[in-house]
Amino acid sequence: MESLQQIKERIINDINNSANFAETEEKRIKYLSKKGEIMLLLDQIKEVPVSDRKEFGQVLNALKDEALSLINGLKEKYSEKVSEKIDLTLPGRKYDTGSYHPLNLMKDELKKIFRQMGFSVASGPEVETEYYIFDALNMPSWHPARKVTDSLYVEKDKLLRTETSSVQIRTMEKGKPPFRIISPGRVYRNEKENATHTAMFHQCEGLYVNKGVTFSELKGTLKEFFKTLYGKDTVVRFRPHYFPFTEPSAEVDVSCFKCKGKGCALCKKSGWLELGGCGMVHPKVLENVGIDSEIYTGFAFGLGIERLAMLKYSVNDIRSFTENDLRFLDQF
Repeated sequence: MESLQQIKERIINDINNSANFAETEEKRIKYLSKKGEIMLLLDQIKEVPVSDRKEFGQVLNALKDEALSLINGLKEKYSEKVSEKIDLTLPGRKYDTGSYHPLNLMKDELKKIFRQMGFSVASGPEVETEYYIFDALNMPSWHPARKVTDSLYVEKDKLLRTETSSVQIRTMEKGKPPFRIISPGRVYRNEKENATHTAMFHQCEGLYVNKGVTFSELKGTLKEFFKTLYGKDTVVRFRPHYFPFTEPSAEVDVSCFKCKGKGCALCKKSGWLELGGCGMVHPKVLENVGIDSEIYTGFAFGLGIERLAMLKYSVNDIRSFTENDLRFLDQF
């Protein structure tokens, strides 16, 4: 018991000698934590002779309560001193926060617009077979897009998808008309990188198949999309073109929203900006997925998401989207 009294005096004196808040917390851990000295002494009570256990326990419990009270008092004392040093007139600290990537902003806006027009979002694998990328889309065997100079093959019959049209084929295989989907996602092509081209970029394909679908519905859908995206004054035009998977086919242009069609550097003095391709789904494509082209018709379109974002946010170099330059990304 005499030894216990000496221990008590040593512990109390040590706590009293704490010079600041941090030292006080160290003393709490040293004496009152699960492995602290006082707690270890309490665990040893079973080794004390039976006749002394009651007094031993009372002294230790009193020491525990006194040490805890003393530590709490010192903490309160030192925390008050710290708070007195805080200058409430100082401006708050600014913490760096993340932001949306411009391509994600464009994809979200694109999805929102098309969902309002009744389209759902579909997705598919980025590594595809030649069947889903070329054969099912009526792409002839001699087409240059099938060569290694244009496409990125991972095996003899497998390649990184060159467009998200493969998602349209997979969707039509799994169900029955009507279909009204968009399929935004990454695509890959064997291209040299420059200000307007990269080997990996993003594309959004759209598809609508039902009874009695017309080219007028395709025009109305795309006009509504571009006017919502770029403004009500946007003018949309369709130029005849050729794609193996649509017939008839067209390229889609919108009036330059920077010069309002007068001609500038952005539109190369033409007054128009080319934004994608479209057309009526080729009957052979419908037959390839088991849809009767005598009963059903449909339209499809493809839009480059980087191209849409470059025009929306006045970005001059497509490589800016993948270089991770914070000076560029922080603007969004």
